[in-house]
Amino acid sequence: MDLLPALPSGATLGWLLAAALAGGLARGFSGFGAALIFVPLASIGLGTRQAAPLMLVLEVLAVALLTPAAWRIADRREVGWLALGAAAGTPLGAAVLALADPLALRWGVALAILGLLGLLVTGWRFRGVPSRPVTLGVGLAGGVLGGVAMVSGPPVMAYLLGREGTARQLRADFALYLAAGAVFAGIAYAAAGLLGPALVAPVLVAAPAYWLGILGGTRIFGLASERAFRHACFGMIALAALLSLPAWDGLLR
Repeated sequence: MDLLPALPSGATLGWLLAAALAGGLARGFSGFGAALIFVPLASIGLGTRQAAPLMLVLEVLAVALLTPAAWRIADRREVGWLALGAAAGTPLGAAVLALADPLALRWGVALAILGLLGLLVTGWRFRGVPSRPVTLGVGLAGGVLGGVAMVSGPPVMAYLLGREGTARQLRADFALYLAAGAVFAGIAYAAAGLLGPALVAPVLVAAPAYWLGILGGTRIFGLASERAFRHACFGMIALAALLSLPAWDGLLR
């Protein structure tokens, strides 16, 4: 198969590289935010239907590296209930991704990311009494968002932050949930026909930039304050979502 004609070029290439580098930077520093930045920016050139599966492929190695340690530390029973909800929600989100009008999908994803950013910025946490239905519901919501755009993290993080436990266990619970979500997304995307040869060329372009961003993020971790970089991540997420609004297509594409 000749890949060169299929390689992204022009504005599509520029947005893809910017998305991969910025997403990797956020991932390397804080462990979150990659999809919230990557998917909307990459969607400007590729469309959400290709950007979300591409994000999944880029995350495979990171998930594989983080999961063994998370498995040992996490509250596997609690994460299991969250994952059960995600197992039901992810195919629904993938169906929306596969079937929705591309323009409406971009509007919806951009606005949803701005809403999720509001959740992160306010620092809202779940203050109710954890129960099995609530846990399943949170996992379901995260699964739907993960299926649509690989952005399952914010509602699950808000829920986990409201529970008792050490920061170390919280990170492990979250990492294990994301690993389960990635498996469900891979199955759902494959079933919906969203994983195919068309992703090969964008992956070859985006992967080096993404891992360069992760490397840069891990280096910055020891140099910048967490608060300063967290605010920078929030700014990048907001800018990515706003730039991805189809209203700007005449200027940016």
